[in-house]
Amino acid sequence: MIASVWVDDSAIVRAHTHVEGLRKNAFRCNVANMSFQTYTKTTSPADGPVRLKALRAQMQQDGLDGFIIPRADAHQGEYVAECDNRLAWLTGFTGSAGFCIALVETAGVFIDGRYRLQVKEQVDTAHFAPVHWPETKPAQWLKSQLKSGIIGFDPWLFTKGQIDEIERGLDGSEIKLRATENLIDAIWEGQPAPPQGGAEAHPLELSGESSTEKRKRIAQLLKDTGHSAAVLTLPDSICWLLNIRGSDIPRIPIVQCFAIFHDTGQTDLFIDRAKVAHMPADPDITEHDPGAFAEVLGRLTGTVRVDPQTAPLAVSHALSSADIAYADDPCILPKACKNETEIAGTRQAHMRDAQAMVRFLAWLDAQAPGSFTEIDVATTLEGFRAQTNALRDISFETISGAGPNGAIVHYRVTEETNRVVEDGDLMLVDSGGQYVDGTTDITRTIAIGQPTDEQRKCFTLVLQGMIAVSLARFPRGLAGRDLDALARAPLWRHGYDYDHGTGHGVGVYLSVHEGPQRISRISEVPLKAGMILSNEPGYYREGAFGIRIENLIVVQPAPDLGDNRDHLSFETLTWVPIDRRLIMTELLSPEERAWIDTYHAEIARRLDVSGAEQDWLTAATAPL
Repeated sequence: MIASVWVDDSAIVRAHTHVEGLRKNAFRCNVANMSFQTYTKTTSPADGPVRLKALRAQMQQDGLDGFIIPRADAHQGEYVAECDNRLAWLTGFTGSAGFCIALVETAGVFIDGRYRLQVKEQVDTAHFAPVHWPETKPAQWLKSQLKSGIIGFDPWLFTKGQIDEIERGLDGSEIKLRATENLIDAIWEGQPAPPQGGAEAHPLELSGESSTEKRKRIAQLLKDTGHSAAVLTLPDSICWLLNIRGSDIPRIPIVQCFAIFHDTGQTDLFIDRAKVAHMPADPDITEHDPGAFAEVLGRLTGTVRVDPQTAPLAVSHALSSADIAYADDPCILPKACKNETEIAGTRQAHMRDAQAMVRFLAWLDAQAPGSFTEIDVATTLEGFRAQTNALRDISFETISGAGPNGAIVHYRVTEETNRVVEDGDLMLVDSGGQYVDGTTDITRTIAIGQPTDEQRKCFTLVLQGMIAVSLARFPRGLAGRDLDALARAPLWRHGYDYDHGTGHGVGVYLSVHEGPQRISRISEVPLKAGMILSNEPGYYREGAFGIRIENLIVVQPAPDLGDNRDHLSFETLTWVPIDRRLIMTELLSPEERAWIDTYHAEIARRLDVSGAEQDWLTAATAPL
């Protein structure tokens, strides 16, 4: 019902039909009964010490003084298949970034500011010491623990850039790195098999550009730079280039594969053929068994382009007969700059998602404090999204954190941590959906009962930062690092801050975390029209509450104000009310107040709900 209201573009309907074929009706009948997320605890701190002992025995057998275990696979994706989740298997830590360095006498788990609380809950700190990273670099920590030694690493799980940085830090010491086989795989009994999800076409009605045209464009880029071929190891780059999608990784519709793309437009695709058994043949694409990847790399000649920040170091080792040119993956920037078709589809996906979010928020406000839990919140929201009859998956595990759990930035509720939502809590819900026409990601923080003045003040400071980015107008050529301070300035004035970036890139029915664009202190990539980003400042008070407000935005050319300067600005994609009960109006400037009232008025105009949900929406979008 909701999908029929918002998915009214004939191209989107045709594309959905093309992708789903005869399976569409069955999918729509069953999706409302699906559960995409589970709440079972997947790791235990108690497993870590036994596994660490086995790893140390393997280190001794291989003549190593240490071994580095990243949260990464050979594709360097943020999300990994179960067979590649070696860091979680060893340590119990399930965060989306980090690594462990296991030595004979100690082991450090390196985590950034998002996971300082989570790591304490998930690892046995008597055996694994949490290390604040990137404040403490791995080379720095190694030198503090060892005078000399050989540290092993799997070259398929590290990029050249990562290893170069560690080796520079170790320069002058007696500590050396050595590429080895993967020691975790040698001791992991019952390691899951690699994923075997099938591929499907992502049609022109949704991609806006055929794979043939994309390959022609990237081939010309290679010719212009004098590169005879480029090695592609990022699945989302390959999926974008070939206009395919898959199901190898939960939440991310990618196909795990490698490719060598030539300046002729020819592509060598290294993929299990069962995955593409139902895809039409293309004379310019030659399929190979994945096991042949290193061998074919060894036969390449000429100048071959390799991304030092995303390609495994093993790729460079395999290119024994070619000249290597280290440069960015040639698909990353074109993929990041969405075309009009992709942006139009993303707008539709966000309107559909907003409808589900409004129904959810109306439901949440109708619940009596103390009568529901964090899992109830997550499952109910997933149900409203499923009722759109268009949801393919959630775009990441829903973060549903009440009270002190909201202060855990990437909190994942389990049956063991599930908290009853009480009067006075702040309820932080960070969630999203994967739709065939777009990917969504939204965070709302909601007052349960009557909020305190302190909660309202902190919420308003976060909101001011989000509005500042939303209103930003900036010269073309500026990067995310140039805008990051806009979101933090209101918090800084009160001595507050947050330990994550302000925004990440987002794909179109691809990864909800996409590079190279982001709004971050360390992002040097210039923002360009068509880039989709999140805008999500936050504030977290350990043991008390967490606050985050997130909309998605897309970079667009800014109107000329008469000075003939080339500026960019942002278009808001997310249309869901912000909790007015948490806004301390007296802290807002007239411009900020006008932004909120205009935003809420536009939501009321765009969304079509009825009955009690319309009553809720009218109140939620009333002027301040």
